[in-house]
Amino acid sequence: MIVSGRTLAHDVTIDAPACVVGTGAGGSVVLRELARAGLSPIGLEEGPDHGAFDQREERMLPELFQEHGGRMTDDLGITVLGGRGLGGSTIHNTNLCKRIPPEVLAEWKKTVSGLDSVGSSFDAIERDLSVSPIPEVNANNDILRRGVNALGWRGGLLSHNRVGCIGSGFCELGCAYNAKQNARKVLIPEALERGARIYCDVRALRIQHDGAVSAVIARAASGATVTIRTKVVVLAGSAVGSAALALASNVPDPHVQQGQSLRIHPGSVVAGVFDRDIDGWRGIPQSWECTEHLDFREGSEKRVWITTAFAHPIGTAVTLPGFGAAHMKMMRSYRKLAVLTAMVHDQTAGRVYVDGERPRLRYKMLPSDRAQMTLGLRACAEILLAAGAREVMIPGVPPRTVRRASELASVEPRMIPLTAVHPMGTMRMADSPRNGVVGPTGEHHHLKGLFVADGSLFPTSIGGPPQISIYAFALHVTPHIIAAARR
Repeated sequence: MIVSGRTLAHDVTIDAPACVVGTGAGGSVVLRELARAGLSPIGLEEGPDHGAFDQREERMLPELFQEHGGRMTDDLGITVLGGRGLGGSTIHNTNLCKRIPPEVLAEWKKTVSGLDSVGSSFDAIERDLSVSPIPEVNANNDILRRGVNALGWRGGLLSHNRVGCIGSGFCELGCAYNAKQNARKVLIPEALERGARIYCDVRALRIQHDGAVSAVIARAASGATVTIRTKVVVLAGSAVGSAALALASNVPDPHVQQGQSLRIHPGSVVAGVFDRDIDGWRGIPQSWECTEHLDFREGSEKRVWITTAFAHPIGTAVTLPGFGAAHMKMMRSYRKLAVLTAMVHDQTAGRVYVDGERPRLRYKMLPSDRAQMTLGLRACAEILLAAGAREVMIPGVPPRTVRRASELASVEPRMIPLTAVHPMGTMRMADSPRNGVVGPTGEHHHLKGLFVADGSLFPTSIGGPPQISIYAFALHVTPHIIAAARR
């Protein structure tokens, strides 16, 4: 059963064995597994159950993203995109499926026990979501492939979780053709069939607790108060939302760990202009990667993941540098653009804090991460030039246009417009409460019955798309959530 908080005319109090806050990759797994175990969990989702996806940027972007797509770090330096609605970010993401690198997982095992079995969770999730290699490479991704091959760099085909994809290219606006094998399509229906109840348009405000959790207090879009009386609460509202709710609830935190260690994979884009039409909006948006500058060994000075990042007209217009006639000239090259993005496997540790009821993000990039961003932007430009671009635009103030690889050594971008789509780490997992918020079971070190099941769990950045890892880690901790709900 799905209930819209817009229709609640009166306050509601519900008793449940568990309450899951957030219905994205992590929350959907927990809801399904609790329901499979014969329990009847409640799910709370602050966004709506989205209806039709009409492929219109001006409507879909504000509807699908937190703060209408305008969430930023508090210095306004980085736009941080996160999903809002039933299915969370799995509704708008580009469906990339990549496991946590073995080197990263090996590093985590030094501080977190019990991770040897997480591989089986990855196996199960990949079966559930029909993960497979991407069958086509569109023109924009072919530019990346050609440039990487011309340079002799490392790269390869990516995997995804689509079935029946027609290659419309509108993945980030929600799939109008229902090809995404995401949380909303695959996991949530089974959870509902087995007895879960989900309240959409209902925002969790605080967790009640006194040595153990006792309830979640939430507000419906209608203004009604929704109270879920329960002994198990699962935070699955993203590394931003989960940390913000714990902080707003004054959850015990003697070692000041909650909301800390925010990683976001900050990234920026480089555009190349070609002499032929690329039409980069057509086809599957991201299917190829470059890993030449991504080395997960400790102390590495190569921490940049490169893939494609084409946008539809509004997104492109916002991203391209210049004003007036100069900007118009660039937009007239839209069909001939190929666009790459460099994302940093970041060491910067930001934090989430709350200002009233609003989550805020503080994140100031370390000089080492800024150096990696420069490395990544230069590498993107080199790839585009190697693939035949007649000129390449590198962001910054002022933006830089280059036509030859020999010019790249002097490129030092300043005031780069940055975007992040992978927040993680704010409720990280660790054996010791001095090093993390939750233990290896996902349960909070200092509050019985409070669990975390989203990207907040990750002890560090993972250097790539996180959705499969979030699904898998949620599945990894769910047996402990089930046991707690039965206590």
